[in-house]
Amino acid sequence: MTITGGCQCGAVRYVAEGDPHHNALCCCADCRKSAGATPVGWALFDQDKVTITGSPVSYRSSAQSIRQFCGTCGTGLFFYSDTVFPGQVDIQSATFDDPDATLPGLLIQTVEAPRWMATMHELPKFARFPGMDA
Repeated sequence: MTITGGCQCGAVRYVAEGDPHHNALCCCADCRKSAGATPVGWALFDQDKVTITGSPVSYRSSAQSIRQFCGTCGTGLFFYSDTVFPGQVDIQSATFDDPDATLPGLLIQTVEAPRWMATMHELPKFARFPGMDA
């Protein structure tokens, strides 16, 4: 499998080869604050199977982890932790060119999930905005 993707403005692109070790939706506070969303999708690949073009900006979000994002448009892209995932990189799956390239298989860090996540599936659904479905 080959997965391609990148940031919103196109300044940072990547190609990931092979199947991800996992494709998880994370509910932790760090991901929530970093992405401004809950949950945040991540697909974990070996670093040597990922080619990055462009120059993502690094931010040490904790003593054991580094997050990378596009310095132009701000899109969150990569997560590195030698403690949690040595030799691997988690890629934000929302940045895949094909959003269905690989399906989420787990929900992680649920102890930090907002309580409303338990009933999120019950919310009214709209193809676009309320009152604008055509």
